[in-house]
Amino acid sequence: MAQGHGTLLVATDIQMGCGRTGPSFSFETAGIAPGVICLSKSLSGYGSPMALTLMRPEYDVGKPGEHNGTFRGYNPVFVTAARALGVFRSDSALQARTAVLGERVRHSLLGTARRHGSAAPCGRGMSWGLPLDRPGAAREVCGAVYRAGQFLETAGPRDEAVKPLPSLTVADRQLEQGLGIIDEAVAAIAGARTLVA
Repeated sequence: MAQGHGTLLVATDIQMGCGRTGPSFSFETAGIAPGVICLSKSLSGYGSPMALTLMRPEYDVGKPGEHNGTFRGYNPVFVTAARALGVFRSDSALQARTAVLGERVRHSLLGTARRHGSAAPCGRGMSWGLPLDRPGAAREVCGAVYRAGQFLETAGPRDEAVKPLPSLTVADRQLEQGLGIIDEAVAAIAGARTLVA
């Protein structure tokens, strides 16, 4: 559609790229071919800050050194990023593991939703959202999860969902523990709502 209108399509795969949804880029399964791709987050392979902008050759009109800044990353991350990308591209092991772990996350969040009257989770790979049914509930769940020693984000136009983003290299035991903490937090918030009602 963008090509039909002569529009440059830019994909911001900053959080969902680098294998988080399974393939290298989150948009691959949809058959989308953007002109520019923005990457960051997992790109460095070691959790260090790094960003890249990929573009088709016809859009690469800058001269060497013309586009500069400190946001791309410092020297060691280029080493870890090269290694991470090499490992990721060497076989399909990480992609297969992401699919297996993503299914475990989906199954766990679906159970949480059913037990506590929430809408079904949505997502793919290691990126999921669990919508909650009242304003402020997602922030309350995030607070409860934080007090239990774990970070959790909110998502959605009104922060109406909780969004676990476990590491792609998370250990099985850590994943189960984290999903259990989320379930307990949702249960506590749902229980508090029931008591108030």
